[in-house]
Amino acid sequence: MGLLTEGGYPYASGEGGQWCDQLVRGLPGHDFEICALSRRARQDAGGWCDLPEHVRRVRTAPLWGDPAGAVGRAHRAYGRRERRRFGAYFAGLAEALTATVEPGPEDRKTQAYRFADALNGLADLARDAGGLGSALRSEQALRILESACRAPGSHPAAYGIRVADLLAVTALLERALRPLSLDWYGTGTDRGLTGVDLCHATSAGPAALPGLLAKRFFGTPFLVTEYEVRLRAYYLNSAASAAGLSLPVRTLLSAFHRQLTAEIYARADIITPGDAQVRRWQERCGAEPGRLRTVHPGLDPGPYEAVGERSEAGERTDDGLTVLWAGGKAEPYLWETLAALRQAEPEVRMRIVGDPVPGVQPAFGVSYEPEAGPGAYAAGSVVVLAGGAESFPTPLVEAMFCGRATVSPDSAAVREVIGGTGLVVPPRNAAALAAACLDLLHDAGRRARLGAAARARALELFTTERHVTDFHGIYLELISRAPEGRGAAPDPAVPFSRAAGSRAPVDLTHRQTSPTWAGRP
Repeated sequence: MGLLTEGGYPYASGEGGQWCDQLVRGLPGHDFEICALSRRARQDAGGWCDLPEHVRRVRTAPLWGDPAGAVGRAHRAYGRRERRRFGAYFAGLAEALTATVEPGPEDRKTQAYRFADALNGLADLARDAGGLGSALRSEQALRILESACRAPGSHPAAYGIRVADLLAVTALLERALRPLSLDWYGTGTDRGLTGVDLCHATSAGPAALPGLLAKRFFGTPFLVTEYEVRLRAYYLNSAASAAGLSLPVRTLLSAFHRQLTAEIYARADIITPGDAQVRRWQERCGAEPGRLRTVHPGLDPGPYEAVGERSEAGERTDDGLTVLWAGGKAEPYLWETLAALRQAEPEVRMRIVGDPVPGVQPAFGVSYEPEAGPGAYAAGSVVVLAGGAESFPTPLVEAMFCGRATVSPDSAAVREVIGGTGLVVPPRNAAALAAACLDLLHDAGRRARLGAAARARALELFTTERHVTDFHGIYLELISRAPEGRGAAPDPAVPFSRAAGSRAPVDLTHRQTSPTWAGRP
């Protein structure tokens, strides 16, 4: 299995490495080859986490720094024929990026075809000529991009581009397209990605480019998993850092990431969102619903087992007056909720997961927990999910493992996670949140019933075992579709080394006359 990551596993300081580690360790019957892209020098210096024995190789490359130092093949100067090929392909890419802001359906198809053709052409050129680093940062690339920005019908924001903007765009495009120049694709005696049976990308960004190429060059099945939509994260980060990038730069880079995401979704055999919110974003970005399979994140229920079993047995571990504020900062609307609770029930207590605000004296009855462990959940009569829960609400699942009744804002994947096992209130509504907490604090029987149902639901849907089992089934399904003759020849001694259905068991094209049938010639 080829696991393709960006800024994550196996780096010790990577993002989202937990689910990758669970997956790799949970499938010891598969060998893994990890292709990891790092985002910064500090991540490279931090080293890797401990890897199991069936990780047979780790390939790494940086998405930072100069291309000459980052990729050995990327700094080769092109000859005249190669420059001509690069000019044609990069011009197609630039035209796709500078198209008008709201094209019609047919224009969008044309734009997608142009982007895909340009991307494939650049990939072929990188494979034939030894990389794209120098070409993407050359004067030729600057002139082509400037001409596309100033052409009739281009995006109005791109028309006013300056030289500094052109330099910024080409530099950032070179980093995003750097995976096209890597030596991961089976050159020489190194089989590279020709030796894997499936490519599994952990995002629909640059990490997925090796999977796109493996599918195109070798027919390797291609799986994409997103627990946070890469394009949405880019939009949010771009908006947050808008002061550092000009409008033309943001416009062109947004167009690039939007079209790259659409191309990845179009070529992936299966796409696995982590929840319904991610699925909706993927569909809006062009993913076909028929290829989407929701695979929820998995958590290890072991640390919470003792608390959950005591709850199932009817043992009371809370005082009936404590509200645990989990999974977020102590925001202003927390104090509004606490004031409403205290007005109706003066003895209520609040435990907040997180560090206290420096210089602020905690209110009476308020205490802080450094982290939301089993002990904190055990002491809470009601668990409240703090904030807007923009991502998958992991604290909710932890509370459910502990058999606790929960109150949550109606946002993101909250309803999908709790089902009918908790209370949901409008977001940022302190009065509604306080009323829901009071209802549960005053009804111990209801708390117990909701907590038991929540624990049963979490153990059924959100365990590591369920997570690994779902991916194992998808792996086997995709491998069974792999074409015969891809990569190495099938080994007769290995069961299922040839894809099912790749060849008919008998030759039905000619009538068979030579053998004897039932004693007759």
